[in-house]
Amino acid sequence: MYRSSNIVARIFDRQICTPAPGTSVHHARRFYENLVPSYTVYEVECPDHSFRKFTDDGQYLISFSRNHQELIVFRPRWLSFSCNDEDCDKHDLPSKAKKFDSFFSQLYCVPLASCNELICKDFFLYMESNQFGLFATSTAQIHDAPAVGGAVHGVPSIEKITFHLLRLEDGEILDKKVFCNDFVNLTHNMGVFLYDDLLAIVSLRYQTIHILQIRDSGNLVDVRAIGEFCREDDELFLNSNAQHQLPGNHIENHIHQDQPNLGHSFLSGIKQRLLSFIFRGLWNEERDDTLRIQRLRKNFYFHFQDYVDLIIWKVQFLDRHHLLIKFGSVDGGVSRNADHHPAFVAVYNMDTTEIVSFYQNSADELYLLFEQFCDHFHATSRNSMYMNFISSHSNNIHALEQLRSIKDKASSSSQFVKKMLASLPFSCQSQSPSPYFDQSLFRFDDKLISATDRHRQSTDHPIKFILRRHPYSLKFKIKPGPEAGSMDGRAKKISSFLFHPILPLALSVQQTLFLQPSVVNIHFRR
Repeated sequence: MYRSSNIVARIFDRQICTPAPGTSVHHARRFYENLVPSYTVYEVECPDHSFRKFTDDGQYLISFSRNHQELIVFRPRWLSFSCNDEDCDKHDLPSKAKKFDSFFSQLYCVPLASCNELICKDFFLYMESNQFGLFATSTAQIHDAPAVGGAVHGVPSIEKITFHLLRLEDGEILDKKVFCNDFVNLTHNMGVFLYDDLLAIVSLRYQTIHILQIRDSGNLVDVRAIGEFCREDDELFLNSNAQHQLPGNHIENHIHQDQPNLGHSFLSGIKQRLLSFIFRGLWNEERDDTLRIQRLRKNFYFHFQDYVDLIIWKVQFLDRHHLLIKFGSVDGGVSRNADHHPAFVAVYNMDTTEIVSFYQNSADELYLLFEQFCDHFHATSRNSMYMNFISSHSNNIHALEQLRSIKDKASSSSQFVKKMLASLPFSCQSQSPSPYFDQSLFRFDDKLISATDRHRQSTDHPIKFILRRHPYSLKFKIKPGPEAGSMDGRAKKISSFLFHPILPLALSVQQTLFLQPSVVNIHFRR
């Protein structure tokens, strides 16, 4: 523990003191209490781009053109300028230093979208080990598309969704994966999850979890598809049985036009696994046959159609073998606010194709697991060192106290549990690893700003970052928008904050809903 808040004294302490085992990184991160982005360049001159985020290793700043056709990648660099006086801190920055290209250098601009496609500006995943970036382009949604070919009724359709794998070092497109007449929820990476070199893409329309592997060569390789079938040979087995059951003169392209489609007379493989898990769980709860039948009738057969109607909403990896799958109604799967819809989560073992556990999203048992082992739900790739220090209520006492305070104030315990568990499964790479969001170092209003990657209602008041330790002083402020505040108080403004994962550097981007140019501020340590 440092005895002084002075940075020079802390450097001397670091030379003569050895931190406790396993705490060296946390010890070193306390230097960020002294190194803060305390200076702001307001309304910086910058290109009119849609800025997405810094990569988790801080090497690149990702942005898209306003017409959503091109990817523009920048390299962060530190501001440098000359000063003739002895005390340069007293002087304002020269005008040239207040430009965007004083802080960032453009590496390249790559056209991604073609024809009637647009870049999905809310989607981006980064593979740090290879410095690969995954982007998506798509055509417009068709909301009233007919449910054909096994598609789920009520789920929109997108004519073409293309995933682009790029090497960010030079912008070369390495591979593409195309989905036609399908629907993948790309908002905030919700429908796609990256874990190490494995990629899970959820087709809402066809209820299939596509597992792909990203090779070091830059190829996207299909590993398996989980949904209608669970094992690789399920389809072969069903087709071979269907051929034996049908008369010879009725076989034409495997199934005669007048015959019902036997593939769709069965429930999907994943639904079969789910129903059998629920049935066996209820069966094993009772030893008496009479009570067992009553329990099955009440809790299984009565709700059988409800279970059958469940669809996969969202998926995340827990590790290389297990998926956390969220099930719910069709309305909740395509709704912007699915919190009000009943939902269930299941743990699925990809190797054994078995459901391991199944909970409703209001279950107290699941909430206790979420409260005590939250970090286990944040499945981060083994190479992402920076992501291991994101504050949660299972690794940070301040976050836990904040959670319990919200719980104590909640009017309904069941509604509180449901609200907390609505975040499961977590979206991939949705949190910033910046040390300024470390709740053991700084205190801030998480209604205005947090590590979670989301647009927020803008405020004309600066957001304060206050030390958690003595002397509990205000260390820096982040103010989005013009320095003097907005002239038009009626216009609804939203802000986003892009913090560099390592440097004391951040961007605040304020924009109105009328497609006016964004107001970009740069916050850094001078």
